[in-house]
Amino acid sequence: MSERPARPAPRIRSLLLPIDSLGPRDTAWRVAQLLLGLFLYGISLALLIRAALGVGPWDVFSLGIANHLPMSYGTATVVVSGIVLLLWIPLRQRPGIGTLLNGLLVGPAADLGLLLIPAPTELWAQALMLAGSIALLALATGIYIAPQLGPGPRDGLMTGLVRITGWPIWIVRTLIEGTALLIGWLLGGPVGVGTVIFAFGVGPLIGLFLPFFERRRAARASELRARRLAASAGR
Repeated sequence: MSERPARPAPRIRSLLLPIDSLGPRDTAWRVAQLLLGLFLYGISLALLIRAALGVGPWDVFSLGIANHLPMSYGTATVVVSGIVLLLWIPLRQRPGIGTLLNGLLVGPAADLGLLLIPAPTELWAQALMLAGSIALLALATGIYIAPQLGPGPRDGLMTGLVRITGWPIWIVRTLIEGTALLIGWLLGGPVGVGTVIFAFGVGPLIGLFLPFFERRRAARASELRARRLAASAGR
């Protein structure tokens, strides 16, 4: 009686996106850059709140939730990120390590910033803090996106909906952020001139900073590949 051939073990699909790494040092460098970017992003949100001239749509939502529940702004931000990640499931989106760290670390960094940064009392100081916070947020976005360790929870929701619906990205983004803004405003979140400036100012600034960090990442990757080839040729 012939034996049946053994069935191959089923391949388990990882829940996280794999890290396309060029070695341990490359991975460590990218994770360190990601953590720096997320920390600065949280600090930029704290500055935006302290300016008291209005915040971005998602922050209106988080602050609206914090108004009604016994939690800080940072905790509300983590909760919102968790809710958004649950919406990834029907969209069949896979998070990366950067996605999870984004959801977990930005809120606490913002709470730390709110603890350390005093609120300005003069309008000119508020305006300067608003401008600085938006510039820092765009810089931080470029820093944490360039390592390519997974999109943020809100960005992944946007790209997933674009893929499912086939709608233009600007329509999907407007609908998502408009919904977050409306719900947050109804919950008492702060909407002001800063909200408008944020909406129109962040995109161009990210477009300025992100390519710079992407070029640095590409140059570093090319250098590491060249070293690998040289090492292989020398064997």
